[in-house]
Amino acid sequence: MYLLKDKNFTRFLIKFLLIFAICYYGTLAFIGLAAPGGYYIPFVEHYFNYVSWIRSSLLYGTKVLLSLFSVQTYFASEFNIRMVNGRGIMIVYECVGYGVMSFWIAFIAASEGTFKKKIIWVISGLLIFWLLNICRLSLLLVATNRGWPIPLGWDHHTWFNIVAYIAIFIMMYFFQRTKRPRENLEKASES
Repeated sequence: MYLLKDKNFTRFLIKFLLIFAICYYGTLAFIGLAAPGGYYIPFVEHYFNYVSWIRSSLLYGTKVLLSLFSVQTYFASEFNIRMVNGRGIMIVYECVGYGVMSFWIAFIAASEGTFKKKIIWVISGLLIFWLLNICRLSLLLVATNRGWPIPLGWDHHTWFNIVAYIAIFIMMYFFQRTKRPRENLEKASES
């Protein structure tokens, strides 16, 4: 209960939860509006389907990464990437990582700092998650074709979340460290 009495923490928590809800559930709403059926709006699909853009960039990034290791792939559809003469994987909306991205955006936006600093940290974090996701999808495609088991029998989404949240905690540590030197200077000048 002590943490809830701390006004700064309470303010941070409320901002974090609101921003996370907007990012996460807003993304789900955009997916619903951009996918044919239900509440489909063609305008949203054509101009604001950012989840599809992320998915496409993950597909192309996976293709590029694997080509660096002489693994030939091709796109079987807008959702599928396959190895030449091999099996493929399907990248659906859940593979994009919008939950992890929403968490990161909410954490940075709710934290103290200048707008410029927050933009730099948000973009850097999203780029790191994007690269981690490309590595995951590349490994998954190779593992699928070579018959490699996934460690501990956990699915690749679980492993991605574990790695992504470890990355988040590391980035949170460095984000917090960037504001500590200024705080120490302010405390020293007050003395």
